[in-house]
Amino acid sequence: MALFSSSTAILLSSHALGQVAGSSETLDTLTVEAARQSAVGPDRTIVADSTATGSKTDTPLLDLSAAVSVITEPEMRKRSVQNLQEILAYTSSVSVDEYGSDDRYDFYRIRGFSQTSLGTYRDGLSVRTANFTSSRVEPYGLQRVEVLKGSTSTLFGLNSPGGIVNTITKRPQEQKFGEVYTTLGDGHTETGTDFGGPIDANREWTYRITTKWQDGDNGVDHARDDRFYFAPALTWRPSDATSLTLLAGYNKRKGNTSRSIPYGSGIDPETFLGEPDFDKMDTIERNIGYQFEHNFGNGLTFRQNTRYTNLDLLYETVYPGAADPSEERTAFAVHGERNLFTIDNQLQYDTQVAGVGSRTLAGFDYFNDDVNERQFNGTAAGIDIYDPNYCGRACVSLDSGSTWSQKQIARGFYLQEELTFADRWILTLGGRYDDVYTGADAYSANDYAFTKRAGLTYRVRNDLSVYANYSESFQPPTSRTLIEGSPEPQEGTQYEVGMKYRPENTDAMFTLALFDLTQTNVTTNVDTNLYRQTGEVNVRGIELESKIAISDRFNLIASYSYWDSEITKDGLTGNEGNRPGLVPKHLASLWADYTIPGDASRGDLTLGLGTRFVSSSYVDDANTGKTGSHTLVDALINYRINQNLELSLNATNLFGREYISYVNDFSNAAFYGDSRAVRTTLRYLW
Repeated sequence: MALFSSSTAILLSSHALGQVAGSSETLDTLTVEAARQSAVGPDRTIVADSTATGSKTDTPLLDLSAAVSVITEPEMRKRSVQNLQEILAYTSSVSVDEYGSDDRYDFYRIRGFSQTSLGTYRDGLSVRTANFTSSRVEPYGLQRVEVLKGSTSTLFGLNSPGGIVNTITKRPQEQKFGEVYTTLGDGHTETGTDFGGPIDANREWTYRITTKWQDGDNGVDHARDDRFYFAPALTWRPSDATSLTLLAGYNKRKGNTSRSIPYGSGIDPETFLGEPDFDKMDTIERNIGYQFEHNFGNGLTFRQNTRYTNLDLLYETVYPGAADPSEERTAFAVHGERNLFTIDNQLQYDTQVAGVGSRTLAGFDYFNDDVNERQFNGTAAGIDIYDPNYCGRACVSLDSGSTWSQKQIARGFYLQEELTFADRWILTLGGRYDDVYTGADAYSANDYAFTKRAGLTYRVRNDLSVYANYSESFQPPTSRTLIEGSPEPQEGTQYEVGMKYRPENTDAMFTLALFDLTQTNVTTNVDTNLYRQTGEVNVRGIELESKIAISDRFNLIASYSYWDSEITKDGLTGNEGNRPGLVPKHLASLWADYTIPGDASRGDLTLGLGTRFVSSSYVDDANTGKTGSHTLVDALINYRINQNLELSLNATNLFGREYISYVNDFSNAAFYGDSRAVRTTLRYLW
C-alpha cells in the first residue's frame, strides 16, 4: 500500500552568505523552490510524491486516508517488466500469477479478493474484462502504475472490495527526449522506441510516440508472446489554465491459451498437450481518447476524461480431459468483438471557509460496454501425454457455434468533500449513486446502489501521518445465466487504519495498514460453467511497505502482507469456516539495487537482486488440496557504457524454481509457474 513521496513542494533553500572576491559585498539570499512532481508522473526515482487515484484529486500521499502503492517508470525499467503481473510483483497486499502458465489475462488479487475482471483501469477509466473478450496491458506504454487498496466504489463505481490498479499512459513532455532499445533472450526478440518533446518554440504543442515490436515464446515450446504496440500522444496547452491531451493506441498481441498437465502425472511441466495449430489467444485493441482540464480561476476546475475501445478476439484451444490417450480431448473456440465507451466528468472547487480548507469534487461517469461472442465447442483426438504426437487442425471437430452477447450501461454520480482543519486534520467524506443496466440474450436486469466513504487523516508531523477510513463496494453480477438462482449484487465494506512516514530530506516512504474487508453474495465456481453465490467472505490483514531511494546509487523496496481470510457464511456448499481458494496467508518481497560509480576508464555498474515469497494456498473453497509455498529470485546487472548508451541483463526466477501455482479440481489439471527467463537489453538514449 505504500507509495511515493510526501506531500507538498519541497523547498531547497540556499542561503549564500559568501562574499565576492576582493570585495566586502554580501550576496543576496537565494531560495530555490523545487516543484512537486505530477500526480501522474513521470517520476525521477522509485518514490513518488502524490497521486490522483486515491481521491481523483492531485493529493500528496501523506494526506490520503487510504493505502496507495505507486510503481514508477524507473522501477519498472530496472526490473524490465514484461506484463502487469510482473509490475505488481513487489507490491504489498497484491498476489499475482496465481494461475501460473495460464497467460490469457493479467491475473492478480488485492487484499485477498480477485480483481482480474473489474480492477484494471487506464488513466482512471475502466478496461474491465467481459467474459472472454479482453486484452492485456502493455508495460512499455506506461509511465506509472498505482494500486488503490480497499473498497473504491464511491469514486470508481463497480468493483470488488480489494481495490483497483490504475495504469497511467505515457504523456508528452515539455523537454525533448528519446530512446531506442533492443532486447534479446531465449526465444525472445524485442525492439522499441519512445521519443517526443515540444513542437513549437512556445511549447504550446507537445507530442510523444511510443512503439514496440516483439517476437516471443514465453520460454516454452508451442507458445507465443508476439506483440506490436503503437501509441501516439499530443498535448495542446494554450495557457496555464487549459490543457488537452489526445491519447491513441494500437495493441496487437498473438498469445497462447492456458497450459496445464494432468496433476500427479510426473511428466515435464513444459509438455504441451494441446494442438500447436489450434492454440491462439490473439487480440487487436484500438483506443482513442482525451484528457481535458480547464481552470476557471477562484478555485474552480473542470476535467473530462474519455476513451473509446474496439477489441477483436480470436481464441482457440484444445485441452486433455484425462491421461488416457484413447479419450478425446476437449476443443473450444471464441470469436469475440467488444466496443467500450467510457467518460468521467469532474468539477472541483477549492476554497477556505472560516479558516477551514475545503475541496469539493462532484462527478458523473458513464460507460457503455457491448460484447458479442461466437462460441464453439467440440473435440479433438486423444493424445499420449508421455509421448505427444500432434494431429493438427484436421483432428479438431467443432459444432456450428452459439452466440453470447451482453450489453452493460452504467451511470454514476459521486460527491466528495475534503476538509482540512488547522493544517493537520483532513476529513474526507464521499458518496456515490450507481445505476447499472445489464442485458443479454436470455435476461436483463437493473441494479442500483448508494455507496459511502469516510476517512480521517492526522498529520502528526510534516513527515508523519496516521489515518482511518470506512468504505464500501458494489459489484453487479455478470453472466447471470451461469449463476444458480436469482443473483444479487455483491457488496463489500472495509475498515482500515494506517500510518505513513516520509522522512524529511530523504527520498523514502514507509507505510503500515491494518484492514478488515467483508464481501457478501460472493460468486464461486462449483462446476464447469456453473456458479453459486456462496454467502460471505471476510479478510483481515496487515501490510507493510517501504521504498527508499538513497542518492542515485541505492534503491530498496520491501513489503510484507498477512491475510487472515475466511468464508464466514455459506448455506449452499458447506464451506463455511474454510479459507477461500487461491488466497495465501503470507506474502513477502525484497528488492535492492546498488550502483558502483564509474571513473575515467569505465561507466557506472548497477547490481540488483530481488526475492518474492508466496505461502501455500488452497486450490478451492472446499479446501480439498493445497499448493506449496514458493520463493523466487530475480536479478539485474546494468552497465552504463557512456552518457547515452547502457547494457543490462535481467533474470526472473533466476534459479529456475519449479512449482505448482494452481490445480483445477474439475479437470485435475496442474498449472505451473513461469520458468526462468534471462534477457539482455541494449538501450540508446538522447
